[in-house]
Amino acid sequence: MKPVIELEDICFAYEGVPVLRHLCGTVAEGETVGITGPNGAGKSTLLRLLNGLIFPEQGTYRFFGEQITAARLREIRFRKTFHQRLGLVWQDPTLQLFCGSVREELAFGPAQMGRTEQETAARVADAAALFHLEGLLERAPYTLSGGEKRRTSLACILTMNPAVWTLDEPLSALDTRTQALVVSFLQSLRRAGKTILFSTHEQRLLALADRIWSLDEKGTLKETRPAAD
Repeated sequence: MKPVIELEDICFAYEGVPVLRHLCGTVAEGETVGITGPNGAGKSTLLRLLNGLIFPEQGTYRFFGEQITAARLREIRFRKTFHQRLGLVWQDPTLQLFCGSVREELAFGPAQMGRTEQETAARVADAAALFHLEGLLERAPYTLSGGEKRRTSLACILTMNPAVWTLDEPLSALDTRTQALVVSFLQSLRRAGKTILFSTHEQRLLALADRIWSLDEKGTLKETRPAAD
């Protein structure tokens, strides 16, 4: 399997305080990798870096063989392609939702990708049905419950159908029913051959992973389960 994500000697610090130290790792196409570790170990920081929201102070990050840098993401065509292929579901869905209605949230990504109105409407309808959002499409996101916001944030990424999914604590602050829906959805993504990276403390999510990356308090990474054959 060809590598999708390659990290070579990645270091990152916030205001001079090291968070990620000399990270190395590779994720192949179709793999699921769980990222775990104590609070403050850098799990969210790593996911932000993978999505091009921050950049390493040292080391190299390659996505489908292309080095990801601030300069490269200033290239409009490359940035568009990058964000079409890689989706991020934030730990706090409120940070992800910014449109006037759930329908507009779901349509935003496909519209930015240049999809036709008809294709965008079809993607919105399919995602809304999968996440039981049909009755919420005209609601403003700020009026939704936590579980409804999570389902909306997942549906927003689904409408763009990225090859690679990254999720930050996807079960955080959810009721049992919504947690079960999220786990089932991740299982369906695996069956579809998507590449998935998620941070979590939940053992039932880690059980879905082919490999586990464990970050410690010093921001160093250790692989705690070998790759599946």
